[in-house]
Amino acid sequence: MIKHVFLFAVAFSSTAAEKRSADVVIYGATSAGVAAAVQAARMGKSVLLIDPGTHIGGLTTGGLSWTDIGNKVVIGGVSREFYQRIKKKYDDPARWKWEKPDQYYRDDRAERMRPVDAMWTFEPHVASEVYAEMLAEAKVQVLTKRRLDLKNGVRKRGNRIATIVTEDGAEYSGKMFIDATYEGDLMAKAGVKYTIGRESNAQYGENYNGSQAPHRHQHQFPDGALVSCLG
Repeated sequence: MIKHVFLFAVAFSSTAAEKRSADVVIYGATSAGVAAAVQAARMGKSVLLIDPGTHIGGLTTGGLSWTDIGNKVVIGGVSREFYQRIKKKYDDPARWKWEKPDQYYRDDRAERMRPVDAMWTFEPHVASEVYAEMLAEAKVQVLTKRRLDLKNGVRKRGNRIATIVTEDGAEYSGKMFIDATYEGDLMAKAGVKYTIGRESNAQYGENYNGSQAPHRHQHQFPDGALVSCLG
């Protein structure tokens, strides 16, 4: 009986202190983290997507479904693919349970909301479906409930992160690390400089920083700007 208890304890300890490695280790399964993981995997890199919680997709799948967007031409890459996949979901009439398309695209918001090749607003659970499909297709390993140890969680080799350690003692090593969290704990614990609050305009020669009067500045590319920039 004692042997069985001992063996169980050893097995449990081994599982809790797992060790994994990948080409790219991403901390934070926000939209940025998911996009980075998918792109890296498509480029042939092994990827670990680690999140301190259980929610995949950050604000995008957590209720912030009205995308702040101006000129849609500037949206590309994995981001545009996400919105294109959203549109394909809503091309199915069965998706429209609470209102019909003609009610949704009413006159006062038709220009902003109507999709062309993509759809810019959506229900959170539909965004979750899209992210889950993209991660599965890219064969990204997703690990949840792995919170960074804020005391001894970052091991460096020279000035580069070599391994991160989570609160349960698990170790994740990689050639490249991406902090895609909203808090930036990994970057901070790795020694990346940061500041809190707003600096003066003079410090970096900026005009748009800090509090601004509504609509005082245009923060979106005007029509034609991208084409002009590209020559």
